[in-house]
Amino acid sequence: MDTTIFWPAIAAFVTTATVFAIWVATRKRTAAHTIGRAQEEASRLIRDAERNAETLRKEAELAAKERAQALLQDSEQQTRERRQELESIERQLDRKTQELTEHDREAKQIDVTLRERERQAAERERSLGEEMRRYEELTREQQQALQRVSGLTADAAKELVIKQIEQDARRDAANLVKRLEAEARETAAEKAKQIITQAIQRSAPEHAIETTVSVVDLPSDDLKGRIIGREGRNIRALEQATGVELIVDDTPGAVILSSFDPFRREIAKQAIERLVADGRIHPARIEEVVERVKTELDELVLKEGEAAAFELGLFDMHTDIHKLMGRLKFRTSYGQNVLNHSKEVAYLAGIMAKELGLDAHTTIRAAFVHDIGKAIDRNLQGTHLTLGIDFLRQHGESEAVIDAMAAHHMDIDWPSLESMLVQAADAISAARPGARRDILASYIKRLEKLEGIADSFKGVSKAFALQAGREIRIMVESETISDEEAVWLSKDIAKRIENELQYPGQIKVTVIRETRAVDYAR
Repeated sequence: MDTTIFWPAIAAFVTTATVFAIWVATRKRTAAHTIGRAQEEASRLIRDAERNAETLRKEAELAAKERAQALLQDSEQQTRERRQELESIERQLDRKTQELTEHDREAKQIDVTLRERERQAAERERSLGEEMRRYEELTREQQQALQRVSGLTADAAKELVIKQIEQDARRDAANLVKRLEAEARETAAEKAKQIITQAIQRSAPEHAIETTVSVVDLPSDDLKGRIIGREGRNIRALEQATGVELIVDDTPGAVILSSFDPFRREIAKQAIERLVADGRIHPARIEEVVERVKTELDELVLKEGEAAAFELGLFDMHTDIHKLMGRLKFRTSYGQNVLNHSKEVAYLAGIMAKELGLDAHTTIRAAFVHDIGKAIDRNLQGTHLTLGIDFLRQHGESEAVIDAMAAHHMDIDWPSLESMLVQAADAISAARPGARRDILASYIKRLEKLEGIADSFKGVSKAFALQAGREIRIMVESETISDEEAVWLSKDIAKRIENELQYPGQIKVTVIRETRAVDYAR
């Protein structure tokens, strides 16, 4: 073999092998480096994943704790509400238990009285038996004596004795009846006094205190200028929307609201408080807030009526009845709050009905709604009694309830004993010391009549009596009344007030005609 060919081939093979080995070693180092970087990247990803997992775990724990806290608060709130309901039920049960105990004690007393009367009747029966035997003996003796002296026959003598005995018996019976009637009258009068006194003592309401002004506290006197507004436009808007006179004087930190209608004063008070808290006071905002307050007060009167009925144990009344009874919270009669008066009459009548064994549920129901017509008698024609009767009939009240409330002013004869209790309870509630104030009542009636005269004219939309009746402010419909007609309207109203009302000083009649143009940019 030629060595010149063999050695180059060997050299080429060795070179190739060396290059291959170097390449393999380089690949291994590269692979090792790549694997190391991959391991580092994997470790970093694992650490990041662990941190993210820890973060998510902590967030989940926090959310779970917050959810648990919220559930715990809800549970505590429900527990408190349930506890309050249970306490209310427990109080009712205690009251019922006390009433049953009193009834049981009275029943025992009545039983003792009946036993004593039975004993007295038995003694009287024995006494009458002895009397009869004595009369028989006397009869026989008289018969014998008469036969001996007068020679009368036995029949004739018997008839004479019988007549004499009959006269004596009639005289004794008349004396007995007279004595029993006197005892019954004394006992009945004493029992009636006891029942009425007990009813009043168990009711024991506070005296009525009513006023015609309310005070709105202001955080700063600077707000008085904002309430008045530029050229007085804000205060005019408030008075026009609420029908309440605003008195902004030197009283520090307060604005006085004057109106004979408590419902209007409450609307104005809440509206001003919200406007002050909000900070935006201008005519458009005033109208918006007043309307919102009126809506909320409508919901409030419904809740007040439902609460009063529930307090008396009346659970099946119509919703419209609840609404009207709630409105009586803002109505007074001779200075007495009508809703409180209605509840008081219901308490008194119910207690007396239970004491006398009458239908307590019907009595309480009739007493509670006996003045319901006063919540609507300013909107319809008729007395509050006729309006209330018609309203109750329309809303499904029974004739027994309507009859019991219909005679509470003795306009008709009492149709039942329950109606007599309703009338008596109404008189007790009205006649107790401090319950009513005649001066305030006559003042309110005068202002109501003043507004009624203005409302009776055509084209009048609203009329408000202000400044204790010294001013009547009238808003008219601009489409119906022109500027010239507004002048004559003020004169006509003033003349009618002069003819129909009696009042000190003078009354200012102000007719306001306003034209508004409203459009919307779309």
